[in-house]
Amino acid sequence: MTVKENIFSRLEPVRGLSELRLIELADLCRPEKFPIGADPLRSTCPNGQFFYLIKGELSTVLTDGSRRVMVGGCDMANWPIGYKTVLPVSSKAITEIEIVRVDFDLLDIMMTWDELASAARKPPASPDEAANWSTMTGAFNAQALTSGCLAQLPPAHINELLQRFERIKVKRGQVLIRDGEIGDYYYLIESGRCAVTKFVGGADVPLAQLRSGDGFGEEALVADTRRNATVTMKTDGILLRLAKPDFIELLRAPLLHALERIDAEQRVASGQALWLDVRYAAEFGQDGLPEAINIPLNEIRAAYDLLDKEREYVVYCHSGRRSSAAAFLLAQHGFKAFWLRGGLAAVPEKP
Repeated sequence: MTVKENIFSRLEPVRGLSELRLIELADLCRPEKFPIGADPLRSTCPNGQFFYLIKGELSTVLTDGSRRVMVGGCDMANWPIGYKTVLPVSSKAITEIEIVRVDFDLLDIMMTWDELASAARKPPASPDEAANWSTMTGAFNAQALTSGCLAQLPPAHINELLQRFERIKVKRGQVLIRDGEIGDYYYLIESGRCAVTKFVGGADVPLAQLRSGDGFGEEALVADTRRNATVTMKTDGILLRLAKPDFIELLRAPLLHALERIDAEQRVASGQALWLDVRYAAEFGQDGLPEAINIPLNEIRAAYDLLDKEREYVVYCHSGRRSSAAAFLLAQHGFKAFWLRGGLAAVPEKP
């Protein structure tokens, strides 16, 4: 461990994390320095965060008017400021100080996964296939746990999900899923990189590059259709594989949310949501809904940066198949997305 990671290993309740999680958390939380006389509590707005004094001396004023001096590195400073009492109303740096903030929700998610991962260990089929979930910070990294499909997974499903994942080793050049095949598995990348391509006009057209923490194969499982792209390993790697029935039970159901026409129109009319048409441009040009955004399903992965995570999206297509797959992809990446049940085919023409 580095010096910073050693500091994190003494903090409460942070030190309960596994070693790899401590390393990951330490990389995400940057120490901040404040000069003499500064009030770090006021300037850093610590709501929803644990606030630790790492170095220096800090005077705090409590709600009853009493004062307390904290010294970085002492036993008291191993706990967040205000953890066992109310947060001080103000503070003042007696010396130059160094503090670090830890997001409470991030820590809570990490601790939940760590504890369930330890409980989910099972005897491997062979030493090479050992599934030590608590060390898999590639597949279950902080970004995946806080903004991907795993972030929306009910805690009660986590242990069951870990039990049902199958861990497989793959080689560079290995084709994992092929365009046109029937969907049978959902994949999560623990290590390695993949290329997503589609054969168009006699050539393979690149659609996306995937890496640790990314999932793929969900579109055919969500919409119950054939694969619409090919995924090939660009490097050697390790994948976690989930069979279709387990995917539907544990992941699709919690993430996929349908709206009836009347509810969808009300959300859009109130400005709460935007229409997102995931058909091809030619289809959209024929009968796309007013003010809808058009991003075809096969371009969704490349369009995440173009969409606003602060907005809601009602995704639609003709039947609901493509829109349900697109809504799931968006939900996986932290967007609030619904799909129009039945699609435009279920929407009667207006007089």
